[in-house]
Amino acid sequence: MALASDLKVLYHLALKPVRGSDHAGRMESFYAGQAEAYDDFRKRLLQGRESLWQAIDAPDNAVWVDMGGGTGANLDFFGDRLNRMGKIYVVDLASSLLKVANQRIADRGWKNVEAVEADATTFRPTEGHADVVTFSYSLTMIPDWFAAIENARQMLRPGGLIGVVDFYVSRKYPAEGLRRHGWFTRSGWPLWFGLDNVFPSPDHVPFLRSKFATQHFHEQRAKVPYIPLVRVPYYTFVGAAR
Repeated sequence: MALASDLKVLYHLALKPVRGSDHAGRMESFYAGQAEAYDDFRKRLLQGRESLWQAIDAPDNAVWVDMGGGTGANLDFFGDRLNRMGKIYVVDLASSLLKVANQRIADRGWKNVEAVEADATTFRPTEGHADVVTFSYSLTMIPDWFAAIENARQMLRPGGLIGVVDFYVSRKYPAEGLRRHGWFTRSGWPLWFGLDNVFPSPDHVPFLRSKFATQHFHEQRAKVPYIPLVRVPYYTFVGAAR
């Protein structure tokens, strides 16, 4: 059963054409056929999400916005903290993923969680502000990621936190203290991921570091299911709004 689910996901990752006249349409085209199998496969590929959640020190009654939160799987990383949050928004453009999120919310009886179909570049919580904004493997899928980060910065309270975990590649000549990837890594991963409209960027980390006061930053590599010996680079970042 697990293999059959993985094959469905792999088909959508590697073979199924992504169609749509806009970003929302392309997202739904990509995810609609794999939404039910999404979480199991990606918990093996998308590393660092739980450690990011644990690195974010959110106050009680916080407003937390998870941009590109998809199926709401990240909610499980809150543990007991979830009940101490004021409001958690799971924001995504893929209605098929949000359907899974809404079912998860209903099954768990979470009253302070809301799934919202909206654009990360324009969404604002009803409260008008947020204490935490997170992007968990979603920044690489947002075409105007500059605008998404700026939107997050503007909605955060002074001292509010942004948390990001995502794939990336380094610049050819990164700033001092940052890892430098070889040519194959810098060139190969953007080409491979780009087939699914996922764009690992050499500019995410420098941009985040320029806009927020860094509290936590770590560069690592993760295994890729069914591709032995291959490791894909990813980073975790937590920064405070200035």
